[in-house]
Amino acid sequence: MIVVNKEVNERIDKYLANLTDYSRETITKMIDSDFILVNNKKVKASYKPVLGDIIEIKEGFIKKTNLEGQKLDLDIVYEDEYLMVINKPSGLVVHPGSGNKDNTLVNGLIYYTKNLSDIGDINRPGIVHRLDKDTSGLMLVAKENKTHEILAEEFKRHNIHREYVALVDGVIEVSKGCIDAPIKRSKENYQKMTVASGGKKAITNFEVIKRYKNNTLIRLVLETGRTHQIRVHLAYIGYPVHNDPVYNKKTSTSFGQFLHSEYLSFIHPITNKKLEFRCSLPDEFKKYLNTLE
Repeated sequence: MIVVNKEVNERIDKYLANLTDYSRETITKMIDSDFILVNNKKVKASYKPVLGDIIEIKEGFIKKTNLEGQKLDLDIVYEDEYLMVINKPSGLVVHPGSGNKDNTLVNGLIYYTKNLSDIGDINRPGIVHRLDKDTSGLMLVAKENKTHEILAEEFKRHNIHREYVALVDGVIEVSKGCIDAPIKRSKENYQKMTVASGGKKAITNFEVIKRYKNNTLIRLVLETGRTHQIRVHLAYIGYPVHNDPVYNKKTSTSFGQFLHSEYLSFIHPITNKKLEFRCSLPDEFKKYLNTLE
Protein backbone atom coordinates (compact mmCIF):
# COMPACT_ATOMS: atom_id res chain seq x y z
CA MET A 1 0.00 0.00 0.00
CA ILE A 2 1.38 3.40 -1.00
CA VAL A 3 -0.09 6.65 0.28
CA VAL A 4 0.81 9.64 -1.88
CA ASN A 5 2.05 12.31 0.52
CA LYS A 6 3.31 14.90 -1.96
CA GLU A 7 2.52 16.26 -5.42
CA VAL A 8 3.66 13.78 -8.07
CA ASN A 9 3.05 15.40 -11.48
CA GLU A 10 4.00 12.28 -13.45
CA ARG A 11 2.26 9.18 -14.81
CA ILE A 12 1.55 6.42 -12.32
CA ASP A 13 3.51 3.82 -14.33
CA LYS A 14 6.65 5.96 -14.20
CA TYR A 15 6.00 6.96 -10.58
CA LEU A 16 5.74 3.34 -9.40
CA ALA A 17 8.68 2.20 -11.52
CA ASN A 18 10.85 4.62 -9.54
CA LEU A 19 9.39 3.53 -6.19
CA THR A 20 9.33 -0.24 -6.64
CA ASP A 21 11.40 -3.07 -8.13
CA TYR A 22 8.88 -3.52 -10.94
CA SER A 23 9.73 -2.32 -14.43
CA ARG A 24 7.50 0.27 -16.09
CA GLU A 25 6.33 -2.33 -18.61
CA THR A 26 5.35 -4.73 -15.85
CA ILE A 27 3.52 -1.98 -13.94
CA THR A 28 1.50 -1.13 -17.07
CA LYS A 29 0.48 -4.78 -17.40
CA MET A 30 -0.45 -4.90 -13.71
CA ILE A 31 -2.62 -1.80 -14.09
CA ASP A 32 -4.36 -3.31 -17.12
CA SER A 33 -4.98 -6.54 -15.17
CA ASP A 34 -6.39 -4.77 -12.07
CA PHE A 35 -3.40 -5.69 -9.89
CA ILE A 36 -2.86 -2.00 -9.19
CA LEU A 37 -5.78 0.14 -7.97
CA VAL A 38 -6.00 3.76 -6.86
CA ASN A 39 -8.53 4.47 -4.10
CA ASN A 40 -9.92 0.99 -4.82
CA LYS A 41 -10.63 1.93 -8.46
CA LYS A 42 -9.07 1.01 -11.77
CA VAL A 43 -6.99 3.71 -13.50
CA LYS A 44 -5.00 4.03 -16.72
CA ALA A 45 -1.20 3.98 -16.87
CA SER A 46 -1.33 7.66 -17.80
CA TYR A 47 -3.12 8.60 -14.57
CA LYS A 48 -1.20 11.12 -12.45
CA PRO A 49 -1.49 10.46 -8.70
CA VAL A 50 -2.55 13.31 -6.46
CA LEU A 51 -1.98 14.09 -2.82
CA GLY A 52 -3.87 11.64 -0.59
CA ASP A 53 -4.26 8.87 -3.20
CA ILE A 54 -4.02 5.34 -1.83
CA ILE A 55 -2.31 2.99 -4.28
CA GLU A 56 -2.83 -0.72 -3.74
CA ILE A 57 -0.39 -3.16 -5.38
CA LYS A 58 -1.73 -6.70 -5.23
CA GLU A 59 0.55 -9.72 -5.04
CA GLY A 60 0.45 -12.67 -7.41
CA PHE A 61 0.95 -10.99 -10.79
CA ILE A 62 4.53 -12.24 -11.14
CA LYS A 63 4.44 -16.02 -11.36
CA LYS A 64 7.50 -17.58 -9.77
CA THR A 65 9.15 -20.44 -11.62
CA ASN A 66 9.02 -23.90 -10.07
CA LEU A 67 12.06 -25.05 -12.00
CA GLU A 68 14.88 -26.62 -10.04
CA GLY A 69 18.44 -25.37 -10.09
CA GLN A 70 21.11 -27.75 -11.34
CA LYS A 71 24.84 -27.33 -11.03
CA LEU A 72 26.33 -26.69 -14.45
CA ASP A 73 29.81 -25.58 -15.44
CA LEU A 74 28.81 -22.10 -16.61
CA ASP A 75 31.34 -20.11 -18.62
CA ILE A 76 30.65 -16.61 -17.28
CA VAL A 77 32.45 -14.03 -19.42
CA TYR A 78 31.16 -11.00 -17.47
CA GLU A 79 28.94 -10.35 -14.46
CA ASP A 80 27.76 -7.40 -12.39
CA GLU A 81 24.69 -6.79 -10.23
CA TYR A 82 22.51 -6.16 -13.28
CA LEU A 83 23.45 -8.65 -15.97
CA MET A 84 25.68 -11.51 -17.10
CA VAL A 85 27.34 -12.48 -20.36
CA ILE A 86 27.55 -16.25 -20.84
CA ASN A 87 29.57 -18.27 -23.33
CA LYS A 88 27.07 -21.05 -24.09
CA PRO A 89 28.52 -24.36 -25.28
CA SER A 90 27.13 -26.23 -28.25
CA GLY A 91 24.59 -28.84 -27.18
CA LEU A 92 23.14 -26.88 -24.25
CA VAL A 93 19.44 -26.00 -24.47
CA VAL A 94 18.78 -22.44 -23.25
CA HIS A 95 15.47 -22.94 -21.41
CA PRO A 96 13.06 -25.75 -20.53
CA GLY A 97 10.35 -26.61 -23.03
CA SER A 98 7.96 -29.43 -23.78
CA GLY A 99 9.56 -32.69 -22.74
CA ASN A 100 12.71 -30.98 -21.53
CA LYS A 101 12.66 -29.60 -17.98
CA ASP A 102 16.22 -30.31 -16.88
CA ASN A 103 19.85 -29.68 -17.77
CA THR A 104 19.22 -26.36 -19.52
CA LEU A 105 21.08 -23.08 -19.18
CA VAL A 106 18.18 -21.76 -17.10
CA ASN A 107 18.52 -24.63 -14.62
CA GLY A 108 22.20 -23.76 -14.29
CA LEU A 109 21.46 -20.06 -13.81
CA ILE A 110 18.88 -20.78 -11.08
CA TYR A 111 21.45 -22.88 -9.22
CA TYR A 112 24.11 -20.19 -9.60
CA THR A 113 22.08 -17.15 -8.54
CA LYS A 114 18.70 -16.17 -7.13
CA ASN A 115 18.93 -12.84 -8.92
CA LEU A 116 17.28 -13.33 -12.30
CA SER A 117 14.66 -11.17 -14.01
CA ASP A 118 11.13 -12.56 -13.98
CA ILE A 119 9.12 -10.34 -16.32
CA GLY A 120 9.05 -12.87 -19.13
CA ASP A 121 7.98 -16.49 -19.44
CA ILE A 122 8.20 -18.29 -16.08
CA ASN A 123 10.37 -20.95 -17.74
CA ARG A 124 12.82 -18.31 -18.97
CA PRO A 125 14.01 -16.28 -15.95
CA GLY A 126 16.83 -13.97 -16.98
CA ILE A 127 16.64 -14.88 -20.66
CA VAL A 128 16.56 -11.77 -22.85
CA HIS A 129 17.38 -13.60 -26.09
CA ARG A 130 18.31 -17.14 -26.97
CA LEU A 131 20.63 -19.27 -29.05
CA ASP A 132 19.67 -22.57 -30.66
CA LYS A 133 20.73 -25.71 -28.77
CA ASP A 134 23.72 -26.44 -31.00
CA THR A 135 24.73 -22.81 -31.57
CA SER A 136 27.57 -21.81 -29.27
CA GLY A 137 28.77 -18.45 -28.02
CA LEU A 138 27.86 -15.22 -26.29
CA MET A 139 24.47 -14.64 -24.66
CA LEU A 140 23.07 -11.88 -22.45
CA VAL A 141 21.27 -12.68 -19.19
CA ALA A 142 19.37 -10.10 -17.11
CA LYS A 143 19.58 -10.28 -13.33
CA GLU A 144 16.79 -7.78 -12.61
CA ASN A 145 13.66 -6.57 -14.35
CA LYS A 146 14.52 -3.03 -15.36
CA THR A 147 17.71 -4.25 -17.00
CA HIS A 148 15.72 -6.94 -18.82
CA GLU A 149 13.18 -4.41 -20.04
CA ILE A 150 15.83 -2.04 -21.40
CA LEU A 151 17.85 -4.81 -23.06
CA ALA A 152 14.74 -6.26 -24.71
CA GLU A 153 13.92 -2.85 -26.15
CA GLU A 154 17.50 -2.43 -27.38
CA PHE A 155 17.23 -5.77 -29.18
CA LYS A 156 14.02 -4.60 -30.85
CA ARG A 157 15.76 -1.42 -31.99
CA HIS A 158 18.76 -3.43 -33.27
CA ASN A 159 21.10 -1.48 -30.97
CA ILE A 160 22.84 -4.60 -29.68
CA HIS A 161 25.55 -5.67 -32.11
CA ARG A 162 26.18 -9.37 -32.59
CA GLU A 163 28.53 -11.15 -34.97
CA TYR A 164 28.48 -14.85 -35.74
CA VAL A 165 31.00 -17.16 -37.39
CA ALA A 166 29.78 -20.10 -39.44
CA LEU A 167 31.32 -22.81 -41.58
CA VAL A 168 29.14 -23.57 -44.60
CA ASP A 169 29.21 -26.33 -47.17
CA GLY A 170 30.22 -25.08 -50.61
CA VAL A 171 32.59 -22.35 -51.77
CA ILE A 172 31.07 -18.85 -51.78
CA GLU A 173 32.62 -16.89 -54.63
CA VAL A 174 31.59 -13.36 -53.63
CA SER A 175 33.49 -11.63 -50.81
CA LYS A 176 30.35 -10.34 -49.09
CA GLY A 177 26.59 -10.25 -49.50
CA CYS A 178 23.19 -9.52 -48.02
CA ILE A 179 20.35 -12.04 -47.79
CA ASP A 180 16.99 -10.28 -47.65
CA ALA A 181 14.27 -12.94 -47.58
CA PRO A 182 11.15 -13.26 -45.37
CA ILE A 183 10.95 -16.18 -42.95
CA LYS A 184 7.97 -18.01 -41.52
CA ARG A 185 7.20 -21.36 -39.95
CA SER A 186 7.09 -24.31 -42.34
CA LYS A 187 3.66 -25.79 -43.07
CA GLU A 188 5.24 -29.22 -43.63
CA ASN A 189 7.23 -29.30 -40.39
CA TYR A 190 6.23 -27.04 -37.49
CA GLN A 191 9.71 -27.32 -35.96
CA LYS A 192 11.33 -25.82 -39.03
CA MET A 193 11.35 -22.32 -40.50
CA THR A 194 11.42 -21.51 -44.20
CA VAL A 195 11.80 -18.63 -46.63
CA ALA A 196 8.36 -17.80 -47.98
CA SER A 197 6.24 -14.85 -49.05
CA GLY A 198 4.11 -13.55 -46.22
CA GLY A 199 6.83 -14.28 -43.68
CA LYS A 200 8.48 -11.77 -41.35
CA LYS A 201 11.18 -9.54 -42.78
CA ALA A 202 14.63 -11.05 -42.26
CA ILE A 203 18.02 -9.65 -43.30
CA THR A 204 21.39 -11.36 -42.88
CA ASN A 205 24.71 -9.80 -43.91
CA PHE A 206 27.79 -11.96 -44.45
CA GLU A 207 31.42 -11.69 -45.49
CA VAL A 208 33.94 -14.40 -46.33
CA ILE A 209 36.73 -15.02 -43.82
CA LYS A 210 38.38 -17.97 -45.59
CA ARG A 211 37.68 -20.39 -48.41
CA TYR A 212 38.52 -24.09 -48.30
CA LYS A 213 38.25 -26.81 -50.96
CA ASN A 214 34.58 -27.58 -50.27
CA ASN A 215 33.67 -25.13 -47.49
CA THR A 216 33.67 -21.44 -46.61
CA LEU A 217 34.20 -19.78 -43.24
CA ILE A 218 32.08 -16.62 -42.98
CA ARG A 219 31.18 -13.86 -40.53
CA LEU A 220 27.53 -12.83 -40.20
CA VAL A 221 25.70 -9.79 -38.84
CA LEU A 222 21.93 -9.85 -38.37
CA GLU A 223 19.64 -6.89 -38.97
CA THR A 224 16.68 -8.90 -37.66
CA GLY A 225 16.39 -11.76 -35.18
CA ARG A 226 14.10 -14.43 -36.59
CA THR A 227 14.07 -18.02 -35.34
CA HIS A 228 16.82 -20.05 -37.07
CA GLN A 229 17.48 -17.02 -39.32
CA ILE A 230 21.12 -17.69 -40.19
CA ARG A 231 20.57 -21.39 -40.78
CA VAL A 232 17.48 -20.84 -42.91
CA HIS A 233 19.01 -18.05 -45.00
CA LEU A 234 22.25 -19.90 -45.72
CA ALA A 235 20.39 -23.06 -46.72
CA TYR A 236 18.14 -20.92 -48.91
CA ILE A 237 21.08 -19.55 -50.96
CA GLY A 238 22.58 -23.03 -51.31
CA TYR A 239 25.33 -22.87 -48.67
CA PRO A 240 23.91 -24.60 -45.59
CA VAL A 241 25.73 -24.46 -42.27
CA HIS A 242 28.07 -27.43 -42.01
CA ASN A 243 26.77 -30.30 -39.85
CA ASP A 244 23.33 -28.68 -39.42
CA PRO A 245 20.98 -31.56 -38.50
CA VAL A 246 17.85 -29.68 -39.63
CA TYR A 247 18.64 -27.52 -42.66
CA ASN A 248 21.52 -29.45 -44.24
CA LYS A 249 20.67 -32.57 -46.23
CA LYS A 250 24.01 -34.19 -45.39
CA THR A 251 24.37 -36.39 -42.31
CA SER A 252 25.45 -34.64 -39.12
CA THR A 253 27.26 -35.56 -35.93
CA SER A 254 26.07 -34.91 -32.38
CA PHE A 255 28.01 -31.61 -32.27
CA GLY A 256 25.38 -29.97 -34.46
CA GLN A 257 25.74 -26.92 -36.69
CA PHE A 258 29.07 -25.09 -36.93
CA LEU A 259 27.65 -21.73 -35.88
CA HIS A 260 29.13 -19.56 -33.14
CA SER A 261 28.11 -16.23 -31.57
CA GLU A 262 31.60 -14.72 -31.51
CA TYR A 263 31.17 -11.01 -30.75
CA LEU A 264 28.76 -8.95 -28.66
CA SER A 265 28.70 -5.21 -27.95
CA PHE A 266 26.08 -3.01 -26.28
CA ILE A 267 25.56 -0.03 -24.02
CA HIS A 268 25.08 -1.11 -20.42
CA PRO A 269 21.44 -0.28 -19.56
CA ILE A 270 22.31 1.09 -16.11
CA THR A 271 25.88 2.44 -16.24
CA ASN A 272 25.66 3.58 -19.90
CA LYS A 273 29.17 2.26 -20.52
CA LYS A 274 29.91 0.46 -23.79
CA LEU A 275 30.74 -3.21 -23.25
CA GLU A 276 32.41 -5.45 -25.84
CA PHE A 277 33.06 -9.17 -25.68
CA ARG A 278 34.62 -11.72 -28.02
CA CYS A 279 34.98 -15.46 -27.46
CA SER A 280 36.93 -17.99 -29.49
CA LEU A 281 35.45 -20.90 -31.42
CA PRO A 282 34.71 -24.16 -29.58
CA ASP A 283 37.53 -26.70 -29.66
CA GLU A 284 35.63 -29.10 -31.94
CA PHE A 285 34.98 -26.24 -34.37
CA LYS A 286 38.68 -25.26 -34.41
CA LYS A 287 39.88 -28.85 -34.74
CA TYR A 288 37.64 -29.44 -37.75
CA LEU A 289 38.94 -26.28 -39.42
CA ASN A 290 42.48 -27.61 -38.98
CA THR A 291 41.53 -30.72 -40.93
CA LEU A 292 40.44 -28.53 -43.84
CA GLU A 293 43.81 -26.78 -44.14
